[in-house]
Amino acid sequence: MPSDNTLSPWLRSALLNDSHRLVFNSRTAKETQDRVADVFKPHRLTSTGQLNARLHSLPLGQVSLNRLAYGGDVIIEPERLEHFYLIQMPVSGIAEIQTDTECIQSNSTVASVLNPTARLRMRWSGDCDQLVLRIEREALELACSHHLGHPLRAPLTFKGDLPWVSDPVWSNLVQYLARLLQESPDAPAQPLICRQLEQLVINTLLSIQPHNYFDEFHQTDRKLAPRHVKKVEEFIEAHADQPLTPAGLAEYAGVSVRTLYAGFHDFRHLSPMEYLRSVRLQKTRSALQSPCDNRSVTDIALSWGFTHMGRFSQDYRKAFGERPSETKRRSTDS
Repeated sequence: MPSDNTLSPWLRSALLNDSHRLVFNSRTAKETQDRVADVFKPHRLTSTGQLNARLHSLPLGQVSLNRLAYGGDVIIEPERLEHFYLIQMPVSGIAEIQTDTECIQSNSTVASVLNPTARLRMRWSGDCDQLVLRIEREALELACSHHLGHPLRAPLTFKGDLPWVSDPVWSNLVQYLARLLQESPDAPAQPLICRQLEQLVINTLLSIQPHNYFDEFHQTDRKLAPRHVKKVEEFIEAHADQPLTPAGLAEYAGVSVRTLYAGFHDFRHLSPMEYLRSVRLQKTRSALQSPCDNRSVTDIALSWGFTHMGRFSQDYRKAFGERPSETKRRSTDS
């Protein structure tokens, strides 16, 4: 496991500052704000003096590895990230991140893990130079859902601080990425390697960083759910647009309603009807994200069994961190 002193040399070679990975360098706050927004999202940037900013970026499918420094004290206010997670790892300097629920003091041994649904305000010191992993929210939540065996009941939310140097799994992951880029800089251009690197980052984060599904994620008996639970899950996936009832699902599975509910509670930690609602929310979201679907939000919601629009909107925002209309508008604008 590398120590802080041994991290610096190989981290300084990460992304190499190669010209073909350079997104920009600038000394003006306005250009810096605009160019960083192109890679991440629109935000407010406040600086107390002239900057010497630079950003390098390497896409890895649904993940991107970036290196960002402002070269001056700055305050960054992106509101919510909305559609992605960020893991910020200072090579030097410090960053203070204020969220809705916690204040994270990030430095050369402590990384910050930023959730898409939390309001953010960040202060970077002038000498702050960070490796930044961006992970698309949909990819990370989908990977978590697939591992759990059911749709997520609420947004995936990570603990904010990550001891990225002292954690042997994470530090060796970052070291591996850095060495790969140094010794085989063209490797990420290979589609199979790119996909493997993307999944390595996603699955490592899900496995080592505490989150609201962490205990369930690490249950060893999760995949031993009885056949009637899996059978009902498959039936719900295929018939979520139809009027389904607990009695009808139990009859299909050949068990009593009580047995069905007990199986879902013990192995999926939710009821069959909660599972149905989660599937319907996911399918509604997919329809709202499709630019080819010209139906209104109400029509799409009704087609998936949601009849109370106020409750549907609340459940949707709780699950995905945005209103259904915002999802629809983004698909229309793209």
